[in-house]
Amino acid sequence: MSDDSTIAVFDAVRALAFIGDLSMGQPTDHSLRTAWLAGMIATQARADASQVEAARHVALLRWSGCTANAQEFADFLDDDVQGRQALLASQKPRAKQQQPRSAPLPSAMLAMADIHCEIAGDIANTLGLSADTEAALRAIFETYDGGGVPGLLQGDDVPLATYVVALASDLEIFSRLYGLDEALALARGRANSVYPGALVDASAPWVATWMKALDAPTPPWTDVADQPASMLQRVGLELVGDVIDLKLPWMTGYSRRVAQLARDGSARAGLDEALCHRTYKAGLIHGIGRASVPNAIWNAPEPLPAGSLERLRLVPYWTSRAAGQIDGLAAEAEIASFAFERRDGSGYFRGRSGTAMPQEGQFIAAAERWVSLRTRRPWRAEFTEAEALGCMKEDVEAGRFDQNVVDALLACAMSHAPSPSKPVAPKSGEQALSERELEVLRCISKGENTKEVARALGISPRTVRTHVERVFLKLECSTRAAATLKAATRGLI
Repeated sequence: MSDDSTIAVFDAVRALAFIGDLSMGQPTDHSLRTAWLAGMIATQARADASQVEAARHVALLRWSGCTANAQEFADFLDDDVQGRQALLASQKPRAKQQQPRSAPLPSAMLAMADIHCEIAGDIANTLGLSADTEAALRAIFETYDGGGVPGLLQGDDVPLATYVVALASDLEIFSRLYGLDEALALARGRANSVYPGALVDASAPWVATWMKALDAPTPPWTDVADQPASMLQRVGLELVGDVIDLKLPWMTGYSRRVAQLARDGSARAGLDEALCHRTYKAGLIHGIGRASVPNAIWNAPEPLPAGSLERLRLVPYWTSRAAGQIDGLAAEAEIASFAFERRDGSGYFRGRSGTAMPQEGQFIAAAERWVSLRTRRPWRAEFTEAEALGCMKEDVEAGRFDQNVVDALLACAMSHAPSPSKPVAPKSGEQALSERELEVLRCISKGENTKEVARALGISPRTVRTHVERVFLKLECSTRAAATLKAATRGLI
C-alpha cells in the first residue's frame, strides 16, 4: 500500500489557519481575511513582492502555535479559547513605551510567547516557507515601541510582516465587532506603539474599499489560482495531526494512532487501497475541531455538565466545516467528521445511523474509540487491554459499531506489539539521541514534569534536567512543545 500522505503546502497552511482561528475563538475565515488584508497593506506600503508574500503567509500561520501553549493559557486564564477571544477584542489602547520596561514580564506570559513563537517558526521552516516568514512568526508578539513580548526587538528590527499582520488583524477584528470608524480609531490609537504610524497612515484611505471587497458575496480570498511555488510543494499531513495533538499533552501521537489503526483495519477488512489511504488521512485530521473546546473541559472528569457536553458535540461539526474551506482535504475532512458517530444513532454531531455512515467513517469512529480507551487521561488511567476489549464488545452488542469493523480493527490492534525503545537513525545533519534521551523525550512529550520523569525512569531530577538540555540541543529547540513536535515529525515518538 502506498504510504504517500502528502498534501499541498497551501492546504496544510489553510488547515492550520482553521485550527488557529478555532483556538482563538474567531470565525473560521478570520485568518483568510487577515491574510488578504495583509497583502493589501503590504502592497500599499510599497513592500517588495517577497515581503507581500511573507505577510500573507504570516497571517495564515500567526495562530499556528496556539495549540502548543493551550494548557499554559488555560492555567493563566481558565478558558484558553474565550480568554484569547477576549484579548483580541479588547479596545484598550496600549500605552507607548517611552523607556525600557521597568518591571519584568510575568514568567507565565514569557513562557506562553516562547512556546507559541517557536512552534509557529518551526512550522514555517518545516513547510519550506521563506526566511522572512519564519522570522516574522518568531517575533509575532514584538511591537514598534519595544513593549511587546518578549520585548527584545523594536522599530526597524521587528520584521515588516509582523507589523503588517498585527494591523491587518486589528482592522479585521475591530471592524467586524465595532464598525469601520471605530476600527480605524483603535488602529490609530495603537500607531507608533504596536505598529508604525506610517503603516496606518498609508492604509487608512483604503480600508473602507478593502472591507467592502472582503464582505462581497464572493470574497477575494477564495481565489487560489495564483499561489507561489512555495505553496505548491508537498508536505506530510502528519504535521497537521501532530499540531492538533499539541493542545493536550496526554494526546501526543493520538491522531497518528487513530489514523494507523483505521487504515490497517480497513485494509484487513478488504477495502481497496484508495479507500484505505483516504481513511488514513481522515484519521490524521479527525481532531481538527478539538481546538474549539477549552482544555478545562478536556481535562475534567466525566460526567460532564450539559454545557460542556454541547461544546464537545461541536468538535466533529467544526471538522466537517473544514471540509468546505480546504479544497485538498474536503473528502478526508468529511469522513473525519464521523469520528464520534455511532451506528445506532447515539453519536454526534449528526446522529447518523446504520448505512448512513460511510464505511471509512465507521473505521475512523471505531479506531477513535479504541485509542481513547487505551489513552491515559488526567482523571483516569488508560484502560487495560482486557477492559478495552470488554468495552468494544459492549459497543458491538448495543449496535454502536459493526461487528466486522471491530473484528478487523482489533485483529490489527492485538498484533501490534510495543516496540522497544531504540535510538532512531538521524537524517543527514541531525544528531542522534541516546536511548535514555529518547526515554526522557517520550515522557516530557506526554506532559510529565521533571519529578514525574525522574520517578518513572528511576533517575534523579537533576539527571532528567541534564537529559532535557541535551535533547533540546540536539533537536535545536528551547521548549518542550517544540521538542514534541520535532520528535513527532522525525518519527522519534
